[in-house]
Amino acid sequence: MPGFFFSHNNMTELNGKEDCKLAEGRIYKKKQKPFGADLKNYLKCMVPHIESGIKTSNSRNVRLSAEEVIQWSQSLEKLLASQSGQGVFREFLKSEFSEENIEFWLACEDYKKTKSDHLHGKAERIYEEFVQSDAIKQINIDYQMREATAKRAQAPTHTSFDEAQKTVYILMERDSYPRFLKSKAYLNLLNQLQTNTSK
Repeated sequence: MPGFFFSHNNMTELNGKEDCKLAEGRIYKKKQKPFGADLKNYLKCMVPHIESGIKTSNSRNVRLSAEEVIQWSQSLEKLLASQSGQGVFREFLKSEFSEENIEFWLACEDYKKTKSDHLHGKAERIYEEFVQSDAIKQINIDYQMREATAKRAQAPTHTSFDEAQKTVYILMERDSYPRFLKSKAYLNLLNQLQTNTSK
């Protein structure tokens, strides 16, 4: 799935720190800190990384501006329309252990663009990964919707996951998105970009 992702490994490389140390012929990996545990270092690494331009999966250079980050606060739709926004929001959701919501939403967006002869395989993968009752990344939908989505996935059309996707979108919009806008991650990123713009 194409997306904008900030990995801990890339950030430690930016800081010039080693990922692992060699001692007595053994490799000792450094303990990775969760997203929220070291927010200051995360942002220190993330902002220069963004400004220098990050190669995305389609090899375009992405530059974040304060204006774009301000637009994210206008609506969840605007946030998700931005590839950079998707990446930052995904990192926030990871910190809340709910990244399956954006991953499902993105999978559905990709599914809608799928050629008809590939629908069955993709529908099966999305159902197994997000919808079925023992799915690894199970989304929060009620029993009736889970059953209805399962039926639609068996005879897939481009709209098979629309209802479930809408439910997950509303859940993100009402729950995670307002918290994201008040989060230190978002506010510090915005502040840092505004400071850099005014220099």
